[in-house]
Amino acid sequence: MEFTLYYRGPLKANRGAKEKHTIRKHFHQQLKVLWNQKPLNAFRDKLHDPLHKDQTINVLREIPPFRFAPLVAERVSLIAELNITMLRPEPPGSIVTQGGDIDNRLKTLLDALKVPSSPGALPRQEVPGPDEDPFYCLLEDDSLITRISVNTDRLLEVGLAPSEAVILVHVVTKQIEVYMGTIGLA
Repeated sequence: MEFTLYYRGPLKANRGAKEKHTIRKHFHQQLKVLWNQKPLNAFRDKLHDPLHKDQTINVLREIPPFRFAPLVAERVSLIAELNITMLRPEPPGSIVTQGGDIDNRLKTLLDALKVPSSPGALPRQEVPGPDEDPFYCLLEDDSLITRISVNTDRLLEVGLAPSEAVILVHVVTKQIEVYMGTIGLA
């Protein structure tokens, strides 16, 4: 399966739980649309129903008070390759800037694409909104990324904060093992 996720907004290095969750919410909306389209709509109920008879394909991860539904999960043998394009308002070659160095900005982005590792990785007092159960994420864990490439270029707009970025994340998922209940996810 191939698709592209999009983000526009601040992307700073070494951000905390609140900033990462704000970005995560942005991707949740896009992934929710994806889960309602073919081929994922045929699997949505099976993969997200905690009472479904085939528990081997339930990908729900409970991180109170949220129930996260990652697309790329170990339980369904999916891995991901990411091709990231990062546009930022800096001259070409400016790797270390006021917005933060590229590797730490990428760390913020990757953390926002995955299920938080613990309740402490969520902002305090954060509760799911009415359309956030389940809360869709791309990755169960960033260890399921098998290839990543990053292209940076200049965002040609005036008056932007140095941390402003436009991010395109082209995702290719691959199934490394096929089960009866997951045929068609590949």
